[in-house]
Amino acid sequence: MSSAWCDCKPNLLPETPRPGSVLHRPLTEAEDLDEILAWREERTLTRNLTLRYDRMMLLLDPTPLARGLAGRKVKVVNYPDGRFAVWHEGAALPFRVFDKIQTVAPGAVVENKQLGAALAFARELQALYPPNRRRGDPQRQRPPNNLEAPGMPTKGRPSRRVRAAAAAE
Repeated sequence: MSSAWCDCKPNLLPETPRPGSVLHRPLTEAEDLDEILAWREERTLTRNLTLRYDRMMLLLDPTPLARGLAGRKVKVVNYPDGRFAVWHEGAALPFRVFDKIQTVAPGAVVENKQLGAALAFARELQALYPPNRRRGDPQRQRPPNNLEAPGMPTKGRPSRRVRAAAAAE
């Protein structure tokens, strides 16, 4: 059988490794896994030398290099171990976290000794309100619209039936 009629290309795939062979190689001095696995994002630096990253505001130190970068893009690098850095063209920029959104632990609120007194004071103030300012008072409720209750008065106006009865009189 002749292969002259076949335009098949030879197999270009590399040979498969033999079972039991180890193909791993050690890392070289130039390869740093922390740098390779780091997450990088670009952010625009404000005129105040601040930027937002991961629900934090980063404030760059006002160095001559940082002052010249106002309004330009910088890279925020988040390393696998949790630390992060701000870079521009290979230069690390010193910064500090200005404010971080903090959450309050529920236990800290319950353990506050003054909370009960504050709630009692608020209850006393609300008891002094006139009835039409209290929550749940019928005068304070929003009147229904025609979609919720057709035929009911809307926004303080009488219903069509009431207007028709008044016009017929």
